[in-house]
Amino acid sequence: MPELPEVEVVCQGLGPLVRKRKILSVSFSNKRLRKPFPRAKMYSRVEGSFILGVERRAKYIMLRLTGRSVMLFHLGMTGKIGIFDCDVPRRKHDHLRFVLDNGKEMRFNDVRRFGCVEVYSEKELRENDPFAGLGVEPFSGDFSADYLLDKARGKRVPVKSFLMDNRVVVGLGNIYANETLFAACTHPQTPVNRLSKLDWQLIVTKSRLILKKAIAMGGSTISDYENVSGEAGYFQLELAVYGRQGRPCPRCGQPVVRSVLGGRATFCCPLCQK
Repeated sequence: MPELPEVEVVCQGLGPLVRKRKILSVSFSNKRLRKPFPRAKMYSRVEGSFILGVERRAKYIMLRLTGRSVMLFHLGMTGKIGIFDCDVPRRKHDHLRFVLDNGKEMRFNDVRRFGCVEVYSEKELRENDPFAGLGVEPFSGDFSADYLLDKARGKRVPVKSFLMDNRVVVGLGNIYANETLFAACTHPQTPVNRLSKLDWQLIVTKSRLILKKAIAMGGSTISDYENVSGEAGYFQLELAVYGRQGRPCPRCGQPVVRSVLGGRATFCCPLCQK
């Protein structure tokens, strides 16, 4: 599943290509995604609108439109957004197409169809906030050692599961939680109530460094992720522990160990991470 860096890379690539462009028409496949297409809203609020900007919130891509409307995309497991010339043949799993006023099409492709597209007015977005209950952004000032220490108080949940809880912090998916904890020398199964403020500060610092580097390298293509231009990311070449079970730890040489924690593959060095 695309995590924060991959979604951010899509936003950064999409913005310059669609900003100030008019959406002339919208068309759909006959397959539904995780949620039904909001066809009526697409026709009434999206067709004929100009795209004002592209933003990210958590793992959502937000397109702000004229008419005070907002279109949200969630990539799910295999979702992709690309820009194509209108005469480029459609791919099998192109489920949504937006014809733009410059002879291009924005297409949403999703093999497994766990993604979704939603349309809101700004008023609806305020009154029925889909982000209500989500935690803080890892690059925001609210993501701090004090915040995590307070959230962890009285809890014994493993730190990796805690960091992957969107009610605590958004976007730190499985890949980057594993990598953050390795960089911070913290074992994934450590109960959060045992971590000190200094431990949390190190986790905050390392997570931001790893996320920034991943964004700069175009994200991680573990399966089929690609950016708006159809290019793979290459941060996977920098991974220290994720997917490296049995290979030597880059710090001490001990074999990386794989386990399952909270139903997710978990990787760590048993010597470096205590």
